[in-house]
Amino acid sequence: MSTKKPAYIQQRSWFWMSLVAKMSSDSQVQDKLVNNNRSRRNANDFIFGKLIGEGSFSVVYLAKDIHTSKEYAIKVCEKQLIVREKKQEYVKREREALNILSGTPGFLSLYCTFQDTSKLYFVMTYAKNGTLLQLLEKTKAFDNSAAKFYSAQILQSIEQMHNNKIIHRDLKPENILLDEHFHTMIADFGSARIGDTGADCNSSNDSEKEKSDSDSDEGNNRRKYLKHKRGSFVGTAQYVSPEIIKGKPSSRASDLWSLGCIIYQLVAGVPPFRGPNDYLIFQKITRLELEFPSDFDEGAKDLVSKLLVLDPKNRLGARDNSPYASIRNHHFFEATDFSAIRKAVSPVVHSSEGIVVAKDGSENDGFNFPDHITPGLDDKHLTRLMGLELGVSPDVPSSSSDVKSSTNISEIDRITKLEKQKSDLWHQFVEGELILKQGFVNKRKSALYVPRRRMLLLTSGPRLIYIDPVQMIKKGEIPWSAELKVEAKNFKNFFVHTPHRTYYLEDPKGYALEWCQAIKETYDKIYGK
Repeated sequence: MSTKKPAYIQQRSWFWMSLVAKMSSDSQVQDKLVNNNRSRRNANDFIFGKLIGEGSFSVVYLAKDIHTSKEYAIKVCEKQLIVREKKQEYVKREREALNILSGTPGFLSLYCTFQDTSKLYFVMTYAKNGTLLQLLEKTKAFDNSAAKFYSAQILQSIEQMHNNKIIHRDLKPENILLDEHFHTMIADFGSARIGDTGADCNSSNDSEKEKSDSDSDEGNNRRKYLKHKRGSFVGTAQYVSPEIIKGKPSSRASDLWSLGCIIYQLVAGVPPFRGPNDYLIFQKITRLELEFPSDFDEGAKDLVSKLLVLDPKNRLGARDNSPYASIRNHHFFEATDFSAIRKAVSPVVHSSEGIVVAKDGSENDGFNFPDHITPGLDDKHLTRLMGLELGVSPDVPSSSSDVKSSTNISEIDRITKLEKQKSDLWHQFVEGELILKQGFVNKRKSALYVPRRRMLLLTSGPRLIYIDPVQMIKKGEIPWSAELKVEAKNFKNFFVHTPHRTYYLEDPKGYALEWCQAIKETYDKIYGK
């Protein structure tokens, strides 16, 4: 019997070996982690403290080197998921961009990489103060000095990227991290374009092609949207440029569009283009449906209006050679010393509110690694990191919810409740159904992923809808069927099992049992006990 591995397994093994070999080839980068490193690192060289971030096929942990006690952010990529989702190129782009930009102020540094049989590990700079999005959530909006400070740092990083022939293509507050001084560090280069970054912006055929596009045609936009959802779209809806939405080539000006969106959000507290779903957001972008609050700073308004221009060639800075002098010289940045911006004190930290935000959005009192934690990242460690090591599911009865009374009412009472519900902020997402239960939960994409804060709505449909409360966008639904099952793990954590996926949910206030009771009562009403 032949012991030769099938071709696809050989190909996958070759990919991981070649990728890690390339990532580990620079001995100077490796020596940044440990001097005179004589053996390849592995997960047992680190204590994994807590989850601090997530991507589409990876999670990020705060970890401590057992040899030096230095803290790092370790991005852990699941090989099986990368192959299944065909994201190999994303991993390679991330590695290449990080290697190019490591050591440059304004970016994460990649210190080393290693792998085991199922995972690939990136050991990177630990951003002690989380993301710019978390800081915005805490402050709601920045004053003028803070908006200028962060806009200037981001612009400077964009210049560095473009000088190195890198277009990020997914710039957003969530991908901008904050170091111990609350200075920005750009991260997440999986969607980046590397090399040949400028020529396509000045294509002479673009304007004629745009004339043939019917932006107001609902059918054309729907087809474009569905095409993007199949995988050709890169970026995040609120910040993506119109040329990328239309399937045209990206350029350096695509990042300048994202800069305009970010400056708007720094000043207003919300992105410039908003809607209940990505499709409607895309329509607002391609039609440039842009409105400014009445109290929006006039200098920022003028700058944003010159960056958020549909034709990339006409955006402010698009015709500059980096650095972007026309943007730097805009009156919004008056008196800004770009040469000293990386040494300046963040105006947010020293504001009258005394705001200090941690990596998880809580008050920043640091994280202490418990003495009992052992190195490594096996199943036992993953269970601990999920916060589910408290034992078996509790069977303490929960207090009855209002679900029974809401599912057994007359039509007149239902209409009365619906009329009253219209004043509820979340009514717009339920399409005329009664909200039986609502509350903020932390939702995980899977057991290995860091939770995202969501508003969870249980409706009379029955439906379980989850909303991004910052962007005010419906992110998805937990599908109902006769096979749906709910399970309380403890007083905070509960699972909703469906035929194709388990949803990991946490009620931070400790009402997991009530959620399970409410979902079960709704299930019994529809499918019977």
